[in-house]
Parts: sequence; C-alpha cells; structure tokens
Amino acid sequence: MIIVSMFEAYAKLKMFEDGFEVSCYLENHGFCLNLSSFNALLHGMQKSGENAMVWKVYGHMIRNRKYPNEITVRTMIGALCKEGKLQVVVNLLDRIHGKRCSPIVIVNTNLVFKVIEEGRIEEGMELLKRMLQKNLILDTIASSFIVYTKLKLGNLESAWEVYDEMLKRDFSANSFLFSSFIKAYCERGKIQEAESMLREMKNMGLKPYDETFNHLIEACTKAGELDASVKHFEEMIDRGLVPSCSTFNEMVRGLCEIGDSGKANGFLTLVLDKGLSPNEVTYIHLMSAYGKQGKIQQVLKLYYEMEYRSLSPGLPVFTTLIRGLCDCGKVEEAEKYLRIMKGRSIGISEEICEALITCYLRNGDKTRAALLHNEMVARGMKTMKII
Repeated sequence: MIIVSMFEAYAKLKMFEDGFEVSCYLENHGFCLNLSSFNALLHGMQKSGENAMVWKVYGHMIRNRKYPNEITVRTMIGALCKEGKLQVVVNLLDRIHGKRCSPIVIVNTNLVFKVIEEGRIEEGMELLKRMLQKNLILDTIASSFIVYTKLKLGNLESAWEVYDEMLKRDFSANSFLFSSFIKAYCERGKIQEAESMLREMKNMGLKPYDETFNHLIEACTKAGELDASVKHFEEMIDRGLVPSCSTFNEMVRGLCEIGDSGKANGFLTLVLDKGLSPNEVTYIHLMSAYGKQGKIQQVLKLYYEMEYRSLSPGLPVFTTLIRGLCDCGKVEEAEKYLRIMKGRSIGISEEICEALITCYLRNGDKTRAALLHNEMVARGMKTMKII
C-alpha cells in the first residue's frame, strides 16, 4: 500500500518522469513493483494527457512481464481516445483480422505498431513475443506485423518467405499485408508488380483502402505514368476514399508539368467536396502552371481561394502571382500584391524584384526600375543590369 500511495503522490504532483525513474530504480534493486503501482502511475499520466509517457510505461510493463488487468486496459483505451487514435487502430485491425477485437488486443496492437513505426524493431519483436506467450495479441496480427517489419527493413524476399510459411499454416491473407507489399514495390519503382498485387488483392475479395491507392498514385506519378495515376485516383474517389494531401499534391504536380492544369484544378474541386484540405503546395503547383500559360485570372482566382480558406499565402505564392502579373504587363496590380507582402512582413525576393524591374523597363519606366534596383543593392541582393 505504501508503494501504491507513493506512486499516487507522484501522479498527483505530475512528476511522471520521476515516478517512472523511481520504479525502474526499485526494480533494478530487486524490489518487485505490483500492478497497482503501475496502474496508479498510468492513470495519473493519462488524466494529464501525458500520452507519450503512458505508452512508454506500458511498454516497460510488458517487457518486464507485468501484464495488464482490466483497470490497465481501461486507462490505455482512455489514452487512445485522448490521442484521437482509437478509430485508427480499429481500422488497422479490421484490415488485418477482419473482425472487431477485444480492448486488450486493440491496446497491444497500437503499442507494437507504434514501436515498429518508430524504428525500434527489436523492441517491437520482443513485445510481440511477450504478448503471444500470454495470448495478449492474436496470432494473425503478430504474423502480419512480422512480415510488415521485414518489408520496413527492406527485406522483400525475406518478407515473401515468411508470408509463404504463414500460408502453409492456413494463415489468411489480408488487406494490410497486400497494401504493405504494394508499398514495398512502389518504393522500388516496380509499378507492374504493384499493379499485379492490386489485381490479386481484388480477386481474393480483399478491399484496397486509402493507403493502398496513395502508394500507387504517388509511384505512378513519379514514374511519369499519369494515366495510371489518374485511373487509381478516380477509382479511389468512386470507392468513397480521399487521397492524402501529399499524394494529391504529387498527382497535381505531375499533371501541371505536362500542361494539364485544367484537369488538376478540376480534381481539386472534386476533392474539396469530399473533404480534403489542400495546403500551400497544392496551390503553388496550380498557380505556377497557370502562370506559365499566361492565365493570370486563374492565378488570381486561386490566390483568393487560398485567402478564403485562411491558408496565408507565403513567399512562393506571391512570387508566382507577381511574376505572372508582370509577364502580363500589369505592373500596378503587381505592386498591390507587393504592398500586401510587405504589410504581412513577408520578405521580398530577388525573383520578385527582377520581375518588377523587367516589367518597368519594358514599359519604359527607368526611374522606377532604378529605384527598385537601388533597394535591391541596399538589401544586399544580387542585382541585374539596367540599361
């Protein structure tokens, strides 16, 4: 009781690191802490939102064979809810196991996956071993994580060997593993193999999910296979899925590079309706493409759309906008956005200055060109020659 009270005191004072260090010290000196002591510490951490410490202590417990009870599991589920990760883990388990799992399995799956994702592979495998000994995780999940770990380490051949062995033991393939193999092939630029895996996945009745398509869209775009990228994107949308912002940006970049900014912009409208939140990179790709085509009204429209969405355009956006206006000879309007930049304390760039100076000279206004040139000199910028 004294030890439990001590940990309750540490928790009350929010001295979580100290409490954990004391627990480790006592264990290293032969004093075996009971589960109630750990539960007191975990409860205090969870209530205070110290989620990183919660999982650190829980992992320590499993490694040291202090297995959870109902109180522990309830605390850990609370931590998952506070992090907003409960549904993420449930979705992961649906892709691996296909059925709803008990709270203890949800908690342990999150711990192992978290450790593996952070690159602590040996620790993850040790945790799996401990959990399997006490039936704290399902064999299907453990086997899937072993294959996933092999793939994460880049051992594709070894992953296939483990996978084949699993199939011999009546292991059922799952969406998570197929998506993991697809990711591995995509990262190696082996698009055909990834596409073949997708077909096999569908033939087995397994459903691709958002990450599956994200891997394929990015890989196809990087390989210059834009038609395939768009095909996967459209199938994704048809399935009610939405790409990640980074994946969508990669496809937009590819389409803009081949001059298909209209299609890319149309896709932006589509995903906005589906709930995707674009970022500055999305708009820079589109604005740059329209700017090169001399479609300044489209550039302006995108700029005001950013403002409407409170995206706070930065230097790259203003550079694209001002350069486009200068190319169209609209120097007064370009100066308007230069003033907006300065009002927001966004530093002026050499590219913007040179665009303005070129426009002044083209309009025969050497005085304003010289003034801006002198400002560049005063700022220590690289200057261009004024005739």
